[in-house]
Amino acid sequence: MIFKNRQEAGVLLAEKLMKYRGTDSMVYALPRGGVVVGAEIAKLLAIPLDVAVVKKIGHPYNPEYAICAVSENSDLVCNEEEKQFVSEDWLNNAIARGKEDAILKRQSYLKIKKALSAKGKIAIVVDDGVATGLTMKAAIKWIKSCKPKKIVVAVTVIPKETANELEKEVDELISLDIPEYFLGAVGSYYLNFSQVNDDEVERILSEKYE
Repeated sequence: MIFKNRQEAGVLLAEKLMKYRGTDSMVYALPRGGVVVGAEIAKLLAIPLDVAVVKKIGHPYNPEYAICAVSENSDLVCNEEEKQFVSEDWLNNAIARGKEDAILKRQSYLKIKKALSAKGKIAIVVDDGVATGLTMKAAIKWIKSCKPKKIVVAVTVIPKETANELEKEVDELISLDIPEYFLGAVGSYYLNFSQVNDDEVERILSEKYE
């Protein structure tokens, strides 16, 4: 399935989430691309939008390939096999930088919007697609620490193997496409997958949805 852009993907995902419209639910979107998708869901479901700040730790020789991910409160998820093939010092430094970046990013977003608690709520965790699943797993770990009533992961596309893993971690997983043979990159499933900048994220967060 090929999506025109993130906005279209968000509308299509919202259609699959309509049972949560107007309920005691919250959208937690992964910056930056996930926020564009999450905004469409929050708007159509009439529920609040917040972010789950997670930083990917890319491989030293291929930064786009995640070997770890860390959340804003330092929850860490790693590909244990890949960890063995990189320098421990390099990895520790990269993780420390990732934690710092996540904290600074949250502080920046707090200037635009107050953080919303997931405690006792239905938390709908949104991204514009999943490949390895590490960033989403870190986001789920963070959301669980907030003690929500239910966790729903909503993504446009996710490899079947990764979907099987995530389904064990959450109450519900909803995706528009779960290919058995993944094309290798989330962007391959979009006609327009242009980079989303912080200004756009801040503009989206400044709007009211519920």
